[in-house]
Amino acid sequence: MTHGPRTRRISRVENMKVPPRRPSAWFGCRHMQILLLTLGFFTCYAVRVALSISLVAMTNSKHANPDFTEFKWDDATQNTILSSFFWGYVITHIPGGALAQKFGAQKLFALAVGLCGVVTMLIPTAAMYGGWQAVVVLRILTGCCQGVVPPCIHTLLSKWIPLEERGRAGSCTYSGGWLGNVIALLTCGELSKSVLGWPGSFYTWGGIAFLWAVIFLIFGKDSPGDHPKIPQDEKEYIEVSLGVTETVETLKTPWVSIMTSIPVWALLIAQCSQAWGFWMLLTKTPAYMDKALHYDIDENGRVSALPYLAAWLLGFPISYASDRLVKAGYVSLVTMRKIANTIGEFIPAAALIGLGYVDSEHREIAVGVLVTSVGFNVAVFSGHQMNHMDLSPNFAGILMGITNAAANICGIAAPLICGLIVTNTSDVHQWRKIYFISAGIYVIGNLAFVLFGKATVQPWNDTTTHIEDHEISTIPEGPKSLDEKGIAEKSEIIQ
Repeated sequence: MTHGPRTRRISRVENMKVPPRRPSAWFGCRHMQILLLTLGFFTCYAVRVALSISLVAMTNSKHANPDFTEFKWDDATQNTILSSFFWGYVITHIPGGALAQKFGAQKLFALAVGLCGVVTMLIPTAAMYGGWQAVVVLRILTGCCQGVVPPCIHTLLSKWIPLEERGRAGSCTYSGGWLGNVIALLTCGELSKSVLGWPGSFYTWGGIAFLWAVIFLIFGKDSPGDHPKIPQDEKEYIEVSLGVTETVETLKTPWVSIMTSIPVWALLIAQCSQAWGFWMLLTKTPAYMDKALHYDIDENGRVSALPYLAAWLLGFPISYASDRLVKAGYVSLVTMRKIANTIGEFIPAAALIGLGYVDSEHREIAVGVLVTSVGFNVAVFSGHQMNHMDLSPNFAGILMGITNAAANICGIAAPLICGLIVTNTSDVHQWRKIYFISAGIYVIGNLAFVLFGKATVQPWNDTTTHIEDHEISTIPEGPKSLDEKGIAEKSEIIQ
């Protein structure tokens, strides 16, 4: 296709009699796109976490190369710096989804991460000459850049990934963030102690982010139709599986239908509950390990990284098994989504309850419970996290923008409410209260998804009935054959 900017419209083929033929190559263009997306999300999380670790070195030279400046920032200032990322992160989710749909997700993603890398590399200079206020401004900009990333990823996955590969592709992509957490937690402390000092963390990860953006700008593509070298059999496989049509006109976002959709609200509640638990563990676990279980700082870094390493390792086998069960016909897609989500939220809920009863004499048990909680939480990537594309392939990015914005507001609230409840961080009983609350939120969120969630394309997904200025007709038989150009001669378009 050689048209100018266009909106790609995806309609799911429900009555397919002959399944799409798998391409001959075991590693295709879609796998390369997934790899690029995974590395992009990896760098985003590494950049996000880099400041959390480096801030310790910036304010306490005992944990860093003493040849570099030490800043006398109090706890309140440090908390302001750490939270400033989310101020920008939340506000760009919904605009990011709309921009990705209108102008293309690939270039927006590359631009956002590239700018994020540049801003990160400027943090040492900003801290030296502008103080903590300048650092806050740059972190807000970093958050604004990363706020468009989840909508962009969902938009790209909805166009590149066949239905039967969606779970493992999404899990692989988003688990890159878990690995980014692990690598950043393990490397930023070492970089701060090296000859590069604490600025080294920002230069290293900012530079990696910028390099990835350049690579993705060159090799990333918005859709199979935009890829000049994709094999025809792979293009057929993707497009027939998705039931793809393309329009040159812009799709109008059905805001009212989206905001009044019960399955969307079920998805939103599930995502908010998962975000609460995730950020509670990410932001407060180091304090729990330090104050309540008395791990020293070196042990703390390694122990804090372990759960995310477990999540990364478990992500692919869980998502692969879920995709295979659906493809083999053992369970329906909606049933698999709900089973996976239950695993991803109920097991962490039970683990958190158990964590509340572990004291400093059984620290190894606490570590095991944390690893279980975060590790099995990765199952949500085969649950509600892929549900945006199930409900509306056309507006998956916008749906992700809406739900992830709300979820991150919950993520911001979680540590703040924890601070109100846990007034004595060495008191295990107070930690027990916050873990019970988090477990309850997990349960409520999953029940909403199980009771009201769906995995079928919603009627408001298709807001136009034209393709290349021709009316689209409905042919109930589904695709029967493929011509030599790899285009389905017959396909049902769900209006």
